[in-house]
Amino acid sequence: MHIWFKSLLAFIAAALLVLVVAVGYALHWAAAPLDLQQPTVVTLVPGEAFSEFAERLATQGVLEHPQVWSLVARARGAARLAQAGEYEIAANDSPDDVLARLVRGDVVQYRVQLLEGWTTMQALAALRAHPVLHQELSGVDVTTLLAALGLPAGHAEGLFFPDTYLFVRGASDADILRRAYAEMQDLLQDAWAARAQGLPYATPYDALIAASLIEKETGRDADRPHISQVFATRLQQNMRLQTDPSVIYGLGSAFDGNLTRQHLRTDTPYNTYTRKGLPPTPIALPGAGSLAAALHPGDGDYLFFVSRGDGTSHFSRTLNEHNRAVTKYQLPAGKRRPREEN
Repeated sequence: MHIWFKSLLAFIAAALLVLVVAVGYALHWAAAPLDLQQPTVVTLVPGEAFSEFAERLATQGVLEHPQVWSLVARARGAARLAQAGEYEIAANDSPDDVLARLVRGDVVQYRVQLLEGWTTMQALAALRAHPVLHQELSGVDVTTLLAALGLPAGHAEGLFFPDTYLFVRGASDADILRRAYAEMQDLLQDAWAARAQGLPYATPYDALIAASLIEKETGRDADRPHISQVFATRLQQNMRLQTDPSVIYGLGSAFDGNLTRQHLRTDTPYNTYTRKGLPPTPIALPGAGSLAAALHPGDGDYLFFVSRGDGTSHFSRTLNEHNRAVTKYQLPAGKRRPREEN
């Protein structure tokens, strides 16, 4: 055998050995935990080359050997599958873990909560206060919000489903409200299609108004169907609803926390002591429980209810019985007056 051929074989063997060692090291390194003291959030920018991303992570001290990571990613076909976005790298993650997360698109998700019983303006305030959401809706109110969102014209109160919404960086307050609007529309239409017979509501919107009144009157699931029954019965008998939360909503900024007899006699479109029927719009964001109760009232012939002060309500069939309940549960604390029944 020629000496040059032996030399070539020796060179090839040495090269293969180096390659095997290099590949083994790369695989071992890629599977080992990163040396991070705490979770770190990084961003793969849309259109950014994976090698540039790797170099940037090395510059930020997130990982060593960016070239090795790029080679591993390319060899596995992961570099071209990595999805742009914001990612959290945990302290015990390995480069392999990070790569798998990039391919899955497990981006960082933030959350914002819209609470049952909030007004639309309270929901807007919560969205405006979120440090990540992009703000598009400055200066709007309940009369201009729908137009700003590109939704059908109207009054925006009560039209957004209260829930916890997850989103990624780059989402806006308008994005969240469009989702909340769509969710409320879907829920309302499904509930309306399955409604009980004989309800005093001509449209799904009427039911939404009633649900908002129920939402503001109680946070107790067991009481919602009974309050719904009271409202439905009073509407059917052409009685005024006489629900304090609607009066308070109509007072707006004039309400100082103390509802007086004068307030009850001050006529507004929302004063259900001076006007019969439903108020013109919802007064809050109703949850699924209140909407279900509005469309499926409980059995009974109650016409009145009053809070016991412990989260439950006392229901009465007659005004005299109701006034006795008010005296028992409310008047000592000066919280509410006997009804001035029509």
